Amino acid sequence: MPVTRRTLLASGLAAPAVLGLGLRSAQAATVLKLSHQFPGGTIDEGDFRDRMCRKFAAAIKERSKGALEVQVYPGSSLMKTNAQFGAMRKGALDMSLYPSPYAGGEVAEMNIGLMPALVTSYAQGIAWKNAPVGRKLTEILDSKGIVLVSWVWQAGGVASRERPLYEPADAKGMKVRGGSREMDLMMKQAGAATLSIPSNESYAAMQTGACDAVITSSTSLISFRLEELSKALTSGRERSYWFMLEPIMMSKTVFSGLPKDQQDLIMAIGAELESFGQEGAKADDTRVEQVFSKAGAKVQNLDEATMNKWRDIARETAWKDFAGKSASCAELLKLAEQVS
Repeated sequence: MPVTRRTLLASGLAAPAVLGLGLRSAQAATVLKLSHQFPGGTIDEGDFRDRMCRKFAAAIKERSKGALEVQVYPGSSLMKTNAQFGAMRKGALDMSLYPSPYAGGEVAEMNIGLMPALVTSYAQGIAWKNAPVGRKLTEILDSKGIVLVSWVWQAGGVASRERPLYEPADAKGMKVRGGSREMDLMMKQAGAATLSIPSNESYAAMQTGACDAVITSSTSLISFRLEELSKALTSGRERSYWFMLEPIMMSKTVFSGLPKDQQDLIMAIGAELESFGQEGAKADDTRVEQVFSKAGAKVQNLDEATMNKWRDIARETAWKDFAGKSASCAELLKLAEQVS
């Protein structure tokens, strides 16, 4: 006969013992909540960032033999986008796949994760993790209550409602979403007006005319269907001044409360999934061109001369501003420049 609350109460003095047995046999798994802002899908289909989170969850459950579980909440369904980083620092959110510059208001050093024209290839970005710049950034985040679990870099491009945003001269008079304070500084110097919104608000901004051009990752250009509103795409496939660090992060408070074997498992699986993340990002750099071309948009790739024009502006604006914020920021930038 199944044990119910009614039969337990009827059993009198035996109830405490039965209750204790029930609690021990139904020892609940530790459940972590992982939030992100991107569209949800399945483990096999959809935005690769959501898929990466689901693969992470599946591997954690399998290899911990059910002792540790991860629940994935896509589309900012658990928590608003900009609140996620602060919530992790306080231990109010367990994990997030989070764009690093969104955290720049709380930890200025995080803006280096979308510093225009600083990282210009996947190989360069991937090399950060084990280079002095990566170790320094990891130390800074650890001191702020954040554990870096899985490093992912994404190249980005520009979707424009009307005329292309290709070289600096094109920016004059345009309203541009850049994705970080530093990107905005470069765009302002080129003559653009800027607006600061998460990428999941880009469609509405373009649709209403509040924004003429959106610079974001190839994956977000696809996932947020910006081809429906765009006549031009400057692709990041061949080269880009927009490379963003978008890692899986975890609350240090929550991480520290787990047993050592579970901590090790989280870090191991996070590292293993980095190759999946990078391949997903690269695949979308090609796919975005196909999606926008099919929708009738003009697609261009940056040449080296144009790339150098953007880098010159970035050095004099964003890089200089970032280095002037603190000794820590200046050191990070110097270390990043050492990674070729």
